Amino acid sequence: MLDAKLRPLIDPPLNRVGRLLARMGITANMLTFAGLAIGLGGAFAIASGELLLGLALVIGNRVLDGLDGAVARATAPTSLGGYFDIVADFAFYVSIPLGFGVMASQNTLPALVLVASFVLTGVSFLAFAVIAAERGEETTAHGKKSFFYSTGLAEGTETIAVFIAMCLFPAWFGVLAYGYAALCVLTVFQRSAMAASQFR
Repeated sequence: MLDAKLRPLIDPPLNRVGRLLARMGITANMLTFAGLAIGLGGAFAIASGELLLGLALVIGNRVLDGLDGAVARATAPTSLGGYFDIVADFAFYVSIPLGFGVMASQNTLPALVLVASFVLTGVSFLAFAVIAAERGEETTAHGKKSFFYSTGLAEGTETIAVFIAMCLFPAWFGVLAYGYAALCVLTVFQRSAMAASQFR
């Protein structure tokens, strides 16, 4: 919901750094895999009860996720890079609730519910992208991407805000997880309604 609105603010500084990194020989895929490693490290830190370290690594993951796209735009975006980027994103998104589920037994059920909601939103997102590509449809609402990004109520910005809240207020993990899972399910219905209208 907020991703497209934030793009005009965050893209210019990211693009400047991306051009610099590209000139240094750093590739988008290097940043994608480094970001994934940092994000998974954040999940491991959370599982170990090191929430502030986990929070720092979550933020580090998102910075590198923004920079890999900036480097790709400064060079030559590839389909393989787009594939690695989305797989890394979903691996990271799923790992954080998993970390909270491992950290405390009372978190297990809400973590499972949240992961299941991520799977549903991921399926709706990717299915929409595949069909939009088959129809030759394009959008630049989220910047230049390797494939069609459909807008939803629960997107990257909202997910990171929830992860930050979970790290800062771990006692509220269950409430946050169930609440965000509900928003993810609403996103699936919203995207399905968009598909029903757009793909007739």
